[in-house]
Amino acid sequence: MCREVDLQQAVLAKNDATAHNLRAVLTARGTTVVNLLSSPGSGKTELLEGELGRARERGVPVAALTADLATENDAVRLARSGAPVKQVLTDGLCHLEAGMLGRHIDDWLPDGTRILFVENVGNLVCPASYDLGETLRVVLASVTEGEDKPLKYPTAFGLAQLVVVTKTDLAQAVGFDEAAFRAHVQQVNPGVDVVLTAARRGEGVGTLLDRALAAGEGASVHTPVMARQHPSHQHPHTHSNQDHRTHGGQHTHSHTHTGVHTHTHPDVGTHDHPHTGPHAHAHPDEPLVVTTAPASAAEPRP
Repeated sequence: MCREVDLQQAVLAKNDATAHNLRAVLTARGTTVVNLLSSPGSGKTELLEGELGRARERGVPVAALTADLATENDAVRLARSGAPVKQVLTDGLCHLEAGMLGRHIDDWLPDGTRILFVENVGNLVCPASYDLGETLRVVLASVTEGEDKPLKYPTAFGLAQLVVVTKTDLAQAVGFDEAAFRAHVQQVNPGVDVVLTAARRGEGVGTLLDRALAAGEGASVHTPVMARQHPSHQHPHTHSNQDHRTHGGQHTHSHTHTGVHTHTHPDVGTHDHPHTGPHAHAHPDEPLVVTTAPASAAEPRP
């Protein structure tokens, strides 16, 4: 057990160092990263499509990277907004890591991008432990998932800098207790903002864009109590996107993963993920590129 814990700490420490460096590179480019976490079917793709469309209407340069175990469905959908979109197929890996993100945006993310939305794999366990170099970490939950979601997944909600409730147009039909949900969020993450959205009605659409732009300009971002206990999840990020264009986007990364990553999560236990082989890079002029991770990656535990 000690070996597993030590390996987990080593993996996370390496990821944290990579995330720190990636954050510095993106800050120099004037790019703010928003990491979106949720369960499958929460409605984050629909909300993100609306956010991208709103950004395009306002002339804000944005891009989106979406990760799934299989299919290009989300990327095809998001590309309708006209924003640059990249699909990453993890083929079984249940989360993104900072190194993966760095490689996949290398030579793809357009210069001048102010906001990069990252739609993480639909999972509230594995992704919660991995800093991606983001400026703003957002956790979403739909009204159909129940008011106790924050208590069931305390790490995901406990490290959130913003909590978004989706599909509020269905709240009455499913008997969603908003007050109870808010109370449970505050129990695991005191002081974090909770915002309500109904993407199909356009309600709340644009909120993520506004928060990301403000954070990129140096506005204060919520620091969760849990993050104070784990310094690697504290992300100081104060800059003006208008003043930081010095990085020309000419950075290269060459990484090959081999071996097994062991992950111990307080919510579900321990499981392994084999990594082997290089990751492909997107062409910078292509708005939609599918990148497939090794097919040998282990299937995530429910």
